[in-house]
Amino acid sequence: MQNVSFYQKISSLQRQVRAISEQTIKPIVMNPTAAINISHLGVHYRTQEALRDINCIIKPGRLTGIFGPNGAGKSTLMKAILGLVPLNNGQVLYEGKALMQQLERVAYVPQRSQIDWNYPATVWDVVMMGRVKKTGWLRSFSTVSRQVAKDALERVGMETFKNRTIGELSGGQQQRVFLARALTQQAEIFCFDEPFVGIDQKTQTIIFEVFQELAAANKIVLVVNHDLGESIVHFDDLILLNCELIATGSRQQVLTEQNLHQAYGGKVMYFSDAA
Repeated sequence: MQNVSFYQKISSLQRQVRAISEQTIKPIVMNPTAAINISHLGVHYRTQEALRDINCIIKPGRLTGIFGPNGAGKSTLMKAILGLVPLNNGQVLYEGKALMQQLERVAYVPQRSQIDWNYPATVWDVVMMGRVKKTGWLRSFSTVSRQVAKDALERVGMETFKNRTIGELSGGQQQRVFLARALTQQAEIFCFDEPFVGIDQKTQTIIFEVFQELAAANKIVLVVNHDLGESIVHFDDLILLNCELIATGSRQQVLTEQNLHQAYGGKVMYFSDAA
Protein backbone atom coordinates (compact mmCIF):
# COMPACT_ATOMS: atom_id res chain seq x y z
CA MET A 1 0.00 0.00 0.00
CA GLN A 2 1.27 3.55 -0.71
CA ASN A 3 0.73 4.79 2.85
CA VAL A 4 2.81 1.97 4.29
CA SER A 5 5.76 2.55 1.96
CA PHE A 6 5.63 6.30 2.65
CA TYR A 7 5.62 5.94 6.40
CA GLN A 8 8.46 3.45 6.30
CA LYS A 9 10.65 6.46 5.49
CA ILE A 10 9.91 8.22 8.76
CA SER A 11 12.94 8.52 11.05
CA SER A 12 14.08 5.66 13.23
CA LEU A 13 13.58 7.87 16.28
CA GLN A 14 9.87 8.27 15.53
CA ARG A 15 9.47 4.52 15.05
CA GLN A 16 11.12 3.91 18.41
CA VAL A 17 8.77 6.37 20.07
CA ARG A 18 5.75 4.63 18.54
CA ALA A 19 7.03 1.24 19.68
CA ILE A 20 7.51 2.46 23.23
CA SER A 21 4.03 3.99 23.17
CA GLU A 22 2.40 0.73 22.08
CA GLN A 23 4.27 -1.26 24.69
CA THR A 24 3.20 1.05 27.51
CA ILE A 25 -0.50 1.23 26.62
CA LYS A 26 -2.42 -1.01 28.97
CA PRO A 27 -4.43 -3.66 27.11
CA ILE A 28 -8.16 -3.92 27.63
CA VAL A 29 -8.81 -6.51 30.33
CA MET A 30 -11.67 -8.71 29.23
CA ASN A 31 -14.37 -9.55 31.73
CA PRO A 32 -14.29 -13.36 31.96
CA THR A 33 -18.10 -13.38 32.13
CA ALA A 34 -18.48 -11.13 29.07
CA ALA A 35 -20.76 -12.44 26.34
CA ILE A 36 -22.66 -11.16 23.34
CA ASN A 37 -26.33 -10.93 24.28
CA ILE A 38 -28.79 -10.96 21.38
CA SER A 39 -32.41 -10.20 22.21
CA HIS A 40 -35.47 -10.12 19.94
CA LEU A 41 -33.33 -9.48 16.86
CA GLY A 42 -35.23 -9.05 13.61
CA VAL A 43 -34.04 -8.14 10.11
CA HIS A 44 -36.08 -7.35 6.99
CA TYR A 45 -34.85 -6.96 3.43
CA ARG A 46 -37.47 -4.63 1.96
CA THR A 47 -40.68 -6.59 2.48
CA GLN A 48 -39.00 -9.96 3.11
CA GLU A 49 -38.39 -11.10 6.66
CA ALA A 50 -34.82 -12.47 6.89
CA LEU A 51 -34.59 -13.07 10.64
CA ARG A 52 -37.34 -13.17 13.23
CA ASP A 53 -37.06 -12.74 17.02
CA ILE A 54 -33.58 -14.20 17.55
CA ASN A 55 -32.57 -14.58 21.20
CA CYS A 56 -29.25 -16.13 22.18
CA ILE A 57 -26.01 -15.66 24.08
CA ILE A 58 -22.56 -16.10 22.51
CA LYS A 59 -20.08 -16.94 25.25
CA PRO A 60 -16.34 -16.35 25.46
CA GLY A 61 -14.06 -19.37 25.66
CA ARG A 62 -16.30 -21.36 23.30
CA LEU A 63 -16.13 -21.99 19.56
CA THR A 64 -19.65 -21.12 18.39
CA GLY A 65 -21.01 -22.07 14.98
CA ILE A 66 -24.02 -20.62 13.16
CA PHE A 67 -25.64 -23.42 11.15
CA GLY A 68 -28.72 -23.81 8.99
CA PRO A 69 -29.86 -24.49 5.42
CA ASN A 70 -29.22 -22.17 2.47
CA GLY A 71 -31.19 -18.97 2.88
CA ALA A 72 -31.61 -19.50 6.61
CA GLY A 73 -30.09 -16.12 7.50
CA LYS A 74 -26.71 -17.31 8.80
CA SER A 75 -24.61 -14.56 7.23
CA THR A 76 -27.38 -12.05 7.87
CA LEU A 77 -27.24 -12.86 11.58
CA MET A 78 -23.49 -12.28 11.69
CA LYS A 79 -23.83 -8.99 9.80
CA ALA A 80 -26.68 -7.93 12.08
CA ILE A 81 -24.55 -8.66 15.13
CA LEU A 82 -21.82 -6.42 13.71
CA GLY A 83 -24.19 -3.65 12.64
CA LEU A 84 -23.53 -4.24 8.94
CA VAL A 85 -27.25 -4.57 8.22
CA PRO A 86 -29.94 -2.53 10.00
CA LEU A 87 -32.12 -4.15 12.64
CA ASN A 88 -35.88 -3.88 12.48
CA ASN A 89 -36.15 -5.09 16.04
CA GLY A 90 -34.00 -6.03 18.98
CA GLN A 91 -30.51 -5.29 20.15
CA VAL A 92 -27.01 -6.78 20.39
CA LEU A 93 -25.13 -6.00 23.59
CA TYR A 94 -21.59 -6.70 24.74
CA GLU A 95 -20.69 -5.94 28.34
CA GLY A 96 -23.94 -4.01 28.62
CA LYS A 97 -23.34 -1.72 25.63
CA ALA A 98 -24.34 -1.88 21.96
CA LEU A 99 -21.72 -3.97 20.18
CA MET A 100 -21.83 -1.83 17.04
CA GLN A 101 -20.44 1.02 19.17
CA GLN A 102 -17.46 -1.13 20.18
CA LEU A 103 -16.28 -2.49 16.84
CA GLU A 104 -12.66 -1.77 17.72
CA ARG A 105 -12.94 -4.92 19.84
CA VAL A 106 -13.98 -7.05 16.85
CA ALA A 107 -12.05 -8.81 14.07
CA TYR A 108 -14.27 -9.79 11.12
CA VAL A 109 -13.41 -11.88 8.06
CA PRO A 110 -16.17 -11.83 5.39
CA GLN A 111 -16.82 -14.51 2.80
CA ARG A 112 -14.06 -14.85 0.23
CA SER A 113 -16.54 -14.03 -2.54
CA GLN A 114 -16.90 -10.52 -1.08
CA ILE A 115 -13.19 -9.69 -1.37
CA ASP A 116 -11.55 -8.18 -4.46
CA TRP A 117 -8.69 -10.61 -5.09
CA ASN A 118 -7.45 -8.55 -8.04
CA TYR A 119 -6.50 -5.66 -5.79
CA PRO A 120 -2.70 -5.23 -6.11
CA ALA A 121 -1.86 -5.80 -2.45
CA THR A 122 0.81 -8.11 -1.11
CA VAL A 123 0.26 -10.62 1.67
CA TRP A 124 2.26 -8.34 3.99
CA ASP A 125 0.11 -5.32 3.06
CA VAL A 126 -3.09 -7.19 3.86
CA VAL A 127 -1.86 -8.49 7.21
CA MET A 128 -0.50 -5.10 8.28
CA MET A 129 -3.93 -3.59 7.60
CA GLY A 130 -5.05 -5.46 10.70
CA ARG A 131 -2.92 -3.09 12.78
CA VAL A 132 -4.68 0.06 11.59
CA LYS A 133 -7.17 -0.05 14.47
CA LYS A 134 -4.22 0.05 16.86
CA THR A 135 -2.13 2.70 15.11
CA GLY A 136 -4.55 4.72 12.98
CA TRP A 137 -4.20 5.45 9.28
CA LEU A 138 -1.85 8.38 9.72
CA ARG A 139 0.73 6.74 11.94
CA SER A 140 3.63 4.54 11.00
CA PHE A 141 3.69 0.87 11.87
CA SER A 142 6.00 0.32 14.81
CA THR A 143 8.40 -2.50 15.52
CA VAL A 144 5.75 -4.00 17.79
CA SER A 145 3.13 -3.99 15.02
CA ARG A 146 5.54 -5.55 12.55
CA GLN A 147 6.41 -8.31 14.98
CA VAL A 148 2.72 -9.00 15.64
CA ALA A 149 2.13 -9.34 11.88
CA LYS A 150 5.19 -11.54 11.44
CA ASP A 151 4.05 -13.84 14.25
CA ALA A 152 0.55 -14.06 12.76
CA LEU A 153 1.90 -15.06 9.33
CA GLU A 154 4.12 -17.68 10.91
CA ARG A 155 1.19 -19.06 12.90
CA VAL A 156 -0.81 -19.72 9.73
CA GLY A 157 2.19 -20.95 7.73
CA MET A 158 2.27 -18.04 5.26
CA GLU A 159 5.47 -16.23 6.23
CA THR A 160 7.30 -17.28 3.03
CA PHE A 161 4.50 -15.74 0.91
CA LYS A 162 4.70 -12.24 2.41
CA ASN A 163 5.80 -10.60 -0.86
CA ARG A 164 3.23 -12.35 -3.08
CA THR A 165 0.15 -10.50 -4.23
CA ILE A 166 -3.05 -11.95 -2.83
CA GLY A 167 -4.38 -12.74 -6.30
CA GLU A 168 -1.54 -15.23 -6.83
CA LEU A 169 -2.60 -17.41 -3.93
CA SER A 170 -4.85 -20.46 -3.75
CA GLY A 171 -8.19 -20.24 -1.96
CA GLY A 172 -6.79 -21.85 1.16
CA GLN A 173 -3.77 -19.56 1.22
CA GLN A 174 -5.97 -16.50 0.80
CA GLN A 175 -8.09 -17.60 3.73
CA ARG A 176 -5.00 -18.06 5.90
CA VAL A 177 -3.80 -14.55 5.03
CA PHE A 178 -7.09 -13.05 6.20
CA LEU A 179 -6.97 -15.19 9.32
CA ALA A 180 -3.50 -13.73 10.00
CA ARG A 181 -4.88 -10.23 9.49
CA ALA A 182 -7.60 -10.96 12.05
CA LEU A 183 -4.99 -12.20 14.53
CA THR A 184 -2.99 -8.98 14.22
CA GLN A 185 -6.01 -7.04 15.43
CA GLN A 186 -5.63 -8.65 18.86
CA ALA A 187 -9.39 -8.45 19.27
CA GLU A 188 -11.73 -9.84 21.90
CA ILE A 189 -14.36 -11.00 19.41
CA PHE A 190 -13.54 -12.91 16.20
CA CYS A 191 -16.21 -13.38 13.51
CA PHE A 192 -15.69 -15.51 10.40
CA ASP A 193 -18.25 -15.90 7.61
CA GLU A 194 -17.96 -19.26 5.78
CA PRO A 195 -14.17 -19.62 6.26
CA PHE A 196 -14.10 -23.25 5.09
CA VAL A 197 -15.49 -22.75 1.57
CA GLY A 198 -13.05 -23.63 -1.21
CA ILE A 199 -10.07 -24.47 0.97
CA ASP A 200 -7.75 -27.47 1.31
CA GLN A 201 -7.52 -29.88 4.23
CA LYS A 202 -4.26 -28.36 5.53
CA THR A 203 -5.86 -24.93 5.73
CA GLN A 204 -8.95 -26.31 7.46
CA THR A 205 -6.75 -27.95 10.09
CA ILE A 206 -4.80 -24.73 10.69
CA ILE A 207 -7.97 -22.66 10.94
CA PHE A 208 -9.56 -24.97 13.50
CA GLU A 209 -6.34 -25.03 15.53
CA VAL A 210 -6.27 -21.23 15.63
CA PHE A 211 -9.97 -21.05 16.51
CA GLN A 212 -9.41 -23.42 19.42
CA GLU A 213 -6.41 -21.39 20.61
CA LEU A 214 -8.51 -18.24 20.56
CA ALA A 215 -11.30 -19.93 22.51
CA ALA A 216 -8.75 -21.23 25.02
CA ALA A 217 -7.62 -17.60 25.47
CA ASN A 218 -11.23 -16.75 26.44
CA LYS A 219 -12.03 -14.95 23.20
CA ILE A 220 -15.46 -15.01 21.57
CA VAL A 221 -15.16 -16.98 18.31
CA LEU A 222 -18.22 -16.98 16.05
CA VAL A 223 -18.23 -18.87 12.74
CA VAL A 224 -20.85 -19.16 10.01
CA ASN A 225 -20.73 -22.67 8.56
CA HIS A 226 -23.01 -24.92 6.53
CA ASP A 227 -21.22 -28.27 6.81
CA LEU A 228 -22.84 -30.82 9.09
CA GLY A 229 -20.00 -33.26 8.37
CA GLU A 230 -17.19 -34.43 10.59
CA SER A 231 -15.82 -30.92 11.17
CA ILE A 232 -18.84 -30.06 13.30
CA VAL A 233 -17.24 -31.88 16.24
CA HIS A 234 -14.81 -28.97 16.62
CA PHE A 235 -17.61 -26.62 17.68
CA ASP A 236 -18.54 -26.26 21.34
CA ASP A 237 -21.81 -24.38 20.88
CA LEU A 238 -24.22 -24.10 17.95
CA ILE A 239 -26.85 -21.63 16.81
CA LEU A 240 -29.28 -23.45 14.51
CA LEU A 241 -31.37 -21.19 12.29
CA ASN A 242 -33.99 -21.20 9.62
CA CYS A 243 -34.97 -17.53 9.58
CA GLU A 244 -35.89 -18.01 13.21
CA LEU A 245 -33.97 -19.63 16.03
CA ILE A 246 -34.47 -23.39 16.06
CA ALA A 247 -32.07 -24.17 18.90
CA THR A 248 -29.00 -22.82 20.65
CA GLY A 249 -26.66 -24.32 23.21
CA SER A 250 -24.00 -26.98 23.33
CA ARG A 251 -23.47 -29.16 20.29
CA GLN A 252 -25.05 -32.09 22.10
CA GLN A 253 -28.13 -30.05 23.00
CA VAL A 254 -28.68 -28.70 19.50
CA LEU A 255 -27.99 -31.74 17.30
CA THR A 256 -31.19 -33.63 17.94
CA GLU A 257 -33.33 -35.28 15.29
CA GLN A 258 -36.22 -32.95 16.08
CA ASN A 259 -34.13 -29.78 15.78
CA LEU A 260 -32.48 -30.87 12.54
CA HIS A 261 -35.82 -31.86 11.02
CA GLN A 262 -37.28 -28.48 11.96
CA ALA A 263 -34.32 -26.63 10.44
CA TYR A 264 -33.72 -28.66 7.29
CA GLY A 265 -36.97 -30.57 6.77
CA GLY A 266 -37.15 -34.21 5.72
CA LYS A 267 -34.00 -36.24 6.21
CA VAL A 268 -30.66 -34.58 6.78
CA MET A 269 -27.24 -36.22 6.88
CA TYR A 270 -24.91 -35.21 9.68
CA PHE A 271 -21.89 -36.68 11.42
CA SER A 272 -23.45 -39.03 13.97
CA ASP A 273 -20.60 -38.81 16.50
CA ALA A 274 -21.10 -35.04 16.78
CA ALA A 275 -24.18 -35.31 18.97
